[in-house]
Amino acid sequence: MAHPKRKISKTRRDKRRTHYKASDQQISTCSKTGESHLYHRAHWHEGKLYYRGKVLVDADKTSEN
Repeated sequence: MAHPKRKISKTRRDKRRTHYKASDQQISTCSKTGESHLYHRAHWHEGKLYYRGKVLVDADKTSEN
């Protein structure tokens, strides 16, 4: 297995990585609420936590206990 003869410095490594740029965030619209949110992320809307169109947590019910 090949190994580098010399250690590549952090500066040299980071210079190479400057070309990797983050793309714009993908934003989706919830079919139930119409709320904009990031893909694959849960989002709060009117005291409820939604993910993939389903309610995960209802803040009104949890605060009553």
